[in-house]
Amino acid sequence: MRMTDIIEKKKKGLALTWEEIGFFVGGFTAGEIPDCQAAALLMAICLRGMDGRETADLTTAMAASGDTIDLSGIPGVKVDKHSTGGVGDKTSLVVCPIVASCGMPVAKMSGRGLGHTGGTADKLESIPGLKTTFSPEDFLEIVRMAGYANITQSSNIAPADKKLYALRDVTATVDSIPLIAASVMSKKLATGADTILLDVKAGSGAFMKTEEDAIALARTMVDIGDRAGRRVAALVTNMDSPLGGAVGNALEVIEAVETLRGRGPDDLTEICLELAAYMLLLGGAGSDIETCRGLASDALTSGRAFEKLCCTVQAQGGDASALADTAKLPAAPLTVPFYAQTGGFLTRIDAEACGRAALLLGAGRECAGDRIDHAAGLVLHVKPGGFVTAGSVLVTLHTSDKTRLPAAQEALQSAFSFGETPPVRREIILSVIGV
Repeated sequence: MRMTDIIEKKKKGLALTWEEIGFFVGGFTAGEIPDCQAAALLMAICLRGMDGRETADLTTAMAASGDTIDLSGIPGVKVDKHSTGGVGDKTSLVVCPIVASCGMPVAKMSGRGLGHTGGTADKLESIPGLKTTFSPEDFLEIVRMAGYANITQSSNIAPADKKLYALRDVTATVDSIPLIAASVMSKKLATGADTILLDVKAGSGAFMKTEEDAIALARTMVDIGDRAGRRVAALVTNMDSPLGGAVGNALEVIEAVETLRGRGPDDLTEICLELAAYMLLLGGAGSDIETCRGLASDALTSGRAFEKLCCTVQAQGGDASALADTAKLPAAPLTVPFYAQTGGFLTRIDAEACGRAALLLGAGRECAGDRIDHAAGLVLHVKPGGFVTAGSVLVTLHTSDKTRLPAAQEALQSAFSFGETPPVRREIILSVIGV
């Protein structure tokens, strides 16, 4: 088998066989296929696409390229969730404890933030002492003991994906739905959960800018799960505005804690309860979504979900008292208000601009090796539909480095739009796929 023949075949728009896909993934991961040939195939896939069977085969080959996690020793249906990334998206910090407190084990591996979107692992590491790096054996023991663990992805989970993503990033082949879907699902399949709920974001702060593209990606990923014998569903959710009010690591932990204690913002609470309900439905905790919504709501209002987060934080070496007293979390020495230049109803907040401002304040990474400031970020004081007057505080900026303020303030200048009438409210849950 020759790589040039595989490239030629896909260039003509023909479907690749399982053997051809396996040859490519295995050879590229082992360093036997050069970047130039891999890049040529990626571009051919980007332009010609892949059918459902090809995409599933690519995903399976990528998942099998490294370690896989065996969760069969943990009793019960193991559930997982994945978000395609957004601004202020701290849902995992709320949803996973809700689900786990309903008796359903959650064994979750999370990534770190890059660019304008944050990473769950970085947020958790805002908690003093908490570790997110564990051996597979310790990871499974924490799930058995606490019912929920959230750690960073092992370096050898789907190594083909890491190599392919790095190449896609420099060859303008990122925006291919089959390649995006295979990247996400290869890691999810390798980590072993029985059921997977996908939160596919759509809007200005998301990778998929339109609802149509987000739905197409969601359907592709659900199809991959079905072909792999996993129970998978997806919610397409609104990411035109930041979720909640906090953007930044420790700030988002504080807001997640407030939500788990019944004092969170309405939009964050709504989406977390829906995500939790669908995870419970997939795992068989209830026979219909209304029953599962009731289970999720009771876990939240009773305080069980907050207790579950505290239990997991302690099991992962963290100071759980910092959740009861969030003043123990990192706090920025500089807090600076950002004022409205005009008045009216707030009609739009550009989520990507807010994410970019938080990154510039030190909350994110431009490159994978950058260090982050866990205390940095911003807090929004007004959501779309709110009325403000000129000179009102729209945002408070948090940073440890005053030299970062001008660039962040500049990023926010065009982030807010105003009108004479309130905007029509857009639903948070845009579509449900696979249920």
